[in-house]
Amino acid sequence: MDVQAVGSALIRSGQILLDRSAVSAVSRWTQAIAEADGVCVVRLSPGVDPCELTQELRDQGYRASPNHVLTGQPLFFGGPASRPFPTGEIRASLGRERSGVRVALLDTGVAAHPWWAKSRWYGSLGEAAADAVEGEQAGHGTFIAGLLLRRAPEAGLQVIRVLDGDGSGDEARLLRALHRLRGERAPQVVNLSLGGHTFDDQPSPLLADAVGALPDTVVVACAGNTASDRPFWPAALPGVIGVGALDAAEQRRAAFSGHGPWVDAWARGEWLASSFLSTGDFSGYATWSGTSFAAALVSGAIAAGAADAPVREAAAAVLGDRQIPDLGALVTARL
Repeated sequence: MDVQAVGSALIRSGQILLDRSAVSAVSRWTQAIAEADGVCVVRLSPGVDPCELTQELRDQGYRASPNHVLTGQPLFFGGPASRPFPTGEIRASLGRERSGVRVALLDTGVAAHPWWAKSRWYGSLGEAAADAVEGEQAGHGTFIAGLLLRRAPEAGLQVIRVLDGDGSGDEARLLRALHRLRGERAPQVVNLSLGGHTFDDQPSPLLADAVGALPDTVVVACAGNTASDRPFWPAALPGVIGVGALDAAEQRRAAFSGHGPWVDAWARGEWLASSFLSTGDFSGYATWSGTSFAAALVSGAIAAGAADAPVREAAAAVLGDRQIPDLGALVTARL
C-alpha cells in the first residue's frame, strides 16, 4: 500500500477516514469506500489531496482524518532501541488470571511461550493474533506481553494484531480494533506501544472519539522513540496516559525518548529483558529498549492495582506514587 510523507508524518496515499455522517460530503471525490467496525475508509479519486480534503471537511464540522501510518517505534538510526538482543532464560512466576483484570494488547500479536503456555487467554487466541515471525519488529508484541504479565501476573491478555512484522500499521486498523473493545466486556487497560505524528500536529478526531468511547478503560501509549517534544499520537491525546522512557538506572530520560508536557509518566525503557520468539539466535528471551516497553511497565502496574480498586483509581495511585524533577510521574519497573 502506497505511503506518502507529509512533513515528518506518514499517511496512506489517496485515503481518508470518516465517520458515516460525512460519507455523502465526499461523494464527488470518492473512488471506493469500505466500512467496518464503525470506520469508513474512503479511497479518493486520483489527484485529490487527503490532507487538504481533511481540513476542508473539519472546517465544515465533520470528523475526518488522513489514514496516518503508525509504527511500533523502532529507532532506525541505531542505538539500544533499534533491535532486540538475545539473552538467556528468564524465570518468571505468572498467575492464572485470578484477578479478573484484562489488558488489551494491540500490537504485532503474541507467540507461544512457556510463560503462558497454560493460560486461558493464550488458549483462546486464534491464528490471527499470532506474533509475526519475520520483519524488523517480529516479537515486539511477545516482548510486551511478558513485561505486562511480570508486572501483573494474575491479569489476562486480550490480543489484537494491528501491526505487521515490521511494526507498521495505520489509523484505520487501530480505530477498528478499539471499536471492537467496546461494550460490557471492555478491558480495564489498553496498551498501545505504537504511534506516529499527524499531518498538522493536531489530534485525529476519530482517534480521540475511539478512546472516549471506552470510558471505563485506561489507555496507555508510548511517547515514541523520537528524541523530540513534538506531540506523538495517541500518547498526546487527552485521556491517554503517555509514557516516556528512562535510562536503566531510572534516573534520567533515555536519549531516544519523546518528551514534553504531553507525557504523563516515565518508566525504565533501556535494556529490559522479557519473553521473545524462539528463532535464529533467540531461545525465547531477549533484551530490548524503547518507549514501547516503558509503556508496558506502566500498563502492567495499573493492571496490578486494578485487582483491588477501580482501574481509574489504580491509575491515579500509580501516577501519584513518585515524581522525577522536571519530568513527572515515575513508575518503577519491579520486575
